Amino acid sequence: MSSAPLESGTRGRTRRAILGAAAEVLARDRAATLADIAKAAEVGRSTLHRYFPDRDVLVKAAVADAYLVIQQSIQNAAVDEGPPVEALRRLVAAMVDTGDRLLFLYGDSSVLEGFEAGDEEAGAGPDSVARMMTDLIKRGQAEGVFDASLAVQWVQDTLWALVYTGCDSASRGVLPRHGVAAAVIRMLENGIRGQS
Repeated sequence: MSSAPLESGTRGRTRRAILGAAAEVLARDRAATLADIAKAAEVGRSTLHRYFPDRDVLVKAAVADAYLVIQQSIQNAAVDEGPPVEALRRLVAAMVDTGDRLLFLYGDSSVLEGFEAGDEEAGAGPDSVARMMTDLIKRGQAEGVFDASLAVQWVQDTLWALVYTGCDSASRGVLPRHGVAAAVIRMLENGIRGQS
C-alpha cells in the first residue's frame, strides 16, 4: 500500500467509515461479505468498490488503518511522559479505546498474512506500536516500578493478551465496555509492579 496523504472531506470520511466498518464487522465475523461491510459503513456496494476493488485490497487497507488508529491512540496517550505507572494506565485505556480494530487485527492471525512493514501508512504498524510499548516497559523497569526480572517482550505480550481479552469480553457482554480498562490495569499492575 502506498503511503498516500490522508484524504480529507467527504472522500476521506467515506474511506474512514468503510475501514472502520470493515474492522468492526470482520472482528465479529471473519466470513462477512463486502455487502455486510458496506451496510455497516452505510454506503452502497458500488461506493465500497470505488474505494476498494476487492476484499483483499479492503482487508489490507483495514489492517494498515487499524495499526494507524492504534498508534495514534497510543501517541495521544503520551506514554513517554510522566510516571511509568500512570503512563501504563493511559496506554491501556488508549488500547481499549481501539477495541474493534484491535479485535480485528489479533482475532485471526491470517488477517496479518502478507502485511509488510512497507504497507504501513504514515509510519504506523507493528514495529512503531511495539517500540512505544517497549520503551515504556523498559523505562518502568529502569525506575524500579515494573519488575525488572520479567522479559520486556513477555510483559508486552501479556499486555496485548489482557487488552484483547478485555475487549473480547466486552463484545460478548462478559464485562461492561466502560470497565475493561480498569480490569486490565488491575490484572496487569498486580503482575508487573516491582516489589516495594
